[in-house]
Amino acid sequence: DRALLELLYGAGVRVSEAVGLSLGDVDLDGALVRVMGKGSKERILPVGRSVLATSAAYFDAGRAPLAEKASRPSRDDADAVFLNQRGGRLSRQGAWLILRRRAAAVGLDVRTMSPHVLRHSYATHLVDGGADLRTVQELLGHARLTTTQRYTRVAMDRLVATYRSAHPRATHVGAKRAGSASVIKP
Repeated sequence: DRALLELLYGAGVRVSEAVGLSLGDVDLDGALVRVMGKGSKERILPVGRSVLATSAAYFDAGRAPLAEKASRPSRDDADAVFLNQRGGRLSRQGAWLILRRRAAAVGLDVRTMSPHVLRHSYATHLVDGGADLRTVQELLGHARLTTTQRYTRVAMDRLVATYRSAHPRATHVGAKRAGSASVIKP
């Protein structure tokens, strides 16, 4: 469960991308994961230490007992990264149930939790940490930048501060009191 949740948040993948992973899509040595996104678009994503650690632990001790439960695994199920209790490929619904069960266990409101919330948090934390929207767009696999902008809530003061520090004509003269317009020097 933890390996799945770490991947959903740590790489910002869609739930369908996570449950669609096959063993050949995960490169722990290179810290990369290959996912098939919407429209069968392939993305290769970097993953961090937490995803690597939980994935390695899952591959070392957690996956094998699940795989042994499969009575007649299909070729696709045998190669799946995430398996269900019966040894078959984990479904999207199964991933949702895992997230909801784990959220309830730590006291979170399960009505507001979804795999998409983890994806949204991933994008927001990247932007808050200084990543540019174009990079976040690529990582999320969005065709349009406007889609990425909806995922990220960036505080207005951060946008203003970035503008002021980056633009050569952004010198700001203090605003007058009582709602008067502020003046920007040319």
